[in-house]
Amino acid sequence: MRLARLCAAALRGPMALLATSALARDDGRYANSPLKPWFESLHSKYGQCCSDADGYVIADVDWESDSGHYRVRIDDEWVVVPDGAVITEPNKIGRTMVWKHYVDGHPRVRCFMPGSMT
Repeated sequence: MRLARLCAAALRGPMALLATSALARDDGRYANSPLKPWFESLHSKYGQCCSDADGYVIADVDWESDSGHYRVRIDDEWVVVPDGAVITEPNKIGRTMVWKHYVDGHPRVRCFMPGSMT
């Protein structure tokens, strides 16, 4: 019985952290944005990109295109954008955006939306 209580207590901490971080993601800053539904509809072959609050604007000097393939600089590391991560629908905001995650401490691209390179 004591072991069961210890296990339950050990699980409560991580579960509380997960619940807290999930609640913290959408703080309502973009709730009234006219582009919110569009951002929430974006997806790549890796799944839903989420929202504009989860994406990062990439400066023109931090991304490159070569024959329809892309790479971006994230956290001072050049990352090849998988073809399946590229969002092919028209970019309504014109800015280059990337939705990233990390694997073994290195950035990876979940979704990438090229901009106009102006």
